[in-house]
Amino acid sequence: MRVIALDGRSGSGKTSLAGAIAREWDAPVVSMDSVYPGWSGLAAASHMLVAHVLRPLARGEQPVVPTWDWLADRPGPLLPITVGHRLVVEGCGSSVGEASPLEGTRVWLDGPADLRRRRAIDRDGPLFEEYWEMWAQQEATLFAADHTRDRAHIILEMDPEAGPTDR
Repeated sequence: MRVIALDGRSGSGKTSLAGAIAREWDAPVVSMDSVYPGWSGLAAASHMLVAHVLRPLARGEQPVVPTWDWLADRPGPLLPITVGHRLVVEGCGSSVGEASPLEGTRVWLDGPADLRRRRAIDRDGPLFEEYWEMWAQQEATLFAADHTRDRAHIILEMDPEAGPTDR
């Protein structure tokens, strides 16, 4: 089983790169956006990823993706996921803590804060703008404590002149 985790700050291109890798690998993608337990749940999400997806895969068991119902602000259903020999996991916190040793390749994506913010709000709309500062603070706290960037196998920086997949 090969697992690649695409981690980094919001708006850095993780979702776009995950789509490209998944197409090339013919692999499913687990998006942390489905897993986060609400706007203040960044730190809790990696534990959920490990418990429901990564550890079961390591044991040869059927993984399920925990979901969050963003509109109702409560847990959603556990969704079964079929994984062959490869899995792409993408999103902030996808490679922190106990998830790290269960992933074969950890990629860190980053870029200038103003560009990342613009891309994230263009993608997710005005609701994310309301939560941007709160989410950015959670990212800063989590990544500083975990040293996530320092433990990445590959670091990709955004080119402000290029598109999301032109790295």
